[in-house]
Amino acid sequence: MKGVFVKSYNLAVLRRRMSAVITTLCLLLPVVLPPGQSSSAEDPRDKYRKIEKEIKSHKEEIEKTKKREHSVLEDIDNIDRKLDYAEAEIRKLRKQRRKTASDIRKVENDIKTKKSEIEKGRTWIKKRLRAMQKNTQDADVLYMLTETDDIGTLARRWKYLESITQYERRMIDRYTESLTKLNEKEKKLQELRAELLDNEKGIKETESLLSSEKNEKKKLLSSIKKDRFAHEQMLKELEESSKKLLDIIRKLEKEEVYDAKGFARLKGRLGWPVNGKVVTPFGSHKDPVYNIPVFRNGIYIKAENDSVRAVYGGKIAYSDWFKGYGNLMIVNHGQGYHSLYANLSETFFRVGDIIKDRDIIGRVGESGITNAPSLYFEIRFKGKPLDPAQWLKNK
Repeated sequence: MKGVFVKSYNLAVLRRRMSAVITTLCLLLPVVLPPGQSSSAEDPRDKYRKIEKEIKSHKEEIEKTKKREHSVLEDIDNIDRKLDYAEAEIRKLRKQRRKTASDIRKVENDIKTKKSEIEKGRTWIKKRLRAMQKNTQDADVLYMLTETDDIGTLARRWKYLESITQYERRMIDRYTESLTKLNEKEKKLQELRAELLDNEKGIKETESLLSSEKNEKKKLLSSIKKDRFAHEQMLKELEESSKKLLDIIRKLEKEEVYDAKGFARLKGRLGWPVNGKVVTPFGSHKDPVYNIPVFRNGIYIKAENDSVRAVYGGKIAYSDWFKGYGNLMIVNHGQGYHSLYANLSETFFRVGDIIKDRDIIGRVGESGITNAPSLYFEIRFKGKPLDPAQWLKNK
């Protein structure tokens, strides 16, 4: 989403204002100027035109308001999806860059080896040329064949001469092949270096896009914070998303039974999903901006590192984007227990995978209502949210 979030208007208030304008119009229409009225007095027709213009303006405002009246979470969600895409693209480009850089090093080593082979071949050829200039090849051959009368010796020398000729041919062929491969390697190196430059350019452009979207989200969250109506709407939508999430968990319990035990015995002994500080606690509290009562089903942990670990072994029951939660992963631990990990920038397992205790299941992202790397974490028993602070180890 481009453009700063525009402050929402209350339709009911606008409609009341429009109604008041129309009433005023009805009262003014019957008025007729009395004889001798000063020409400086405002003509009712002018008033009518003014009111008509104001009505038109209010109608346009109502139409604009209708267009603006949309989900606040949808606005956040749209930006989060763009952030998620940009981060994924940067990860992919960086992976390609590492591979290209590795390929360049390999090709450079191959070129070094080929140049060494070529230098050896060139040295050998120079020696052979000098020898051929000193004594003609034909004279050498004739001398070797005629200096003995023994047929066996003559046959052995002829065979030796043939092997020498084959060896020389192989050496020249190898030298030529090395030159050809060197040209190919140097061409490949140029292509890889061009690819690396394109890759670097792509990373810079995507990082710029990521930075722009982060600023966009910062402005959006700031505007929501200043607008009580939008702030209340966001909290309401988060509550609705939480109810939908409960429905999903109950549905998952019915559709899939994961026979495992042991989670209940670990209350107060579970490892933390990510190192960091709890910035939003579980349970009921007053919203700090407008003093609105809010209930949180989980906790927000401001992350010190980006690796997210499973608090216990289990089966991946859900792994997908969820409105208000960003990338969400739900782990079924058996006997009705589930742990939820939201605001992930990356996930490493798919639905149906079996994971072990402390497996790294994803990485921390910046989706949701926060604008900093943080993990939203829940523990639920048969759909009911439990206070994670009572289950995680004391630091």
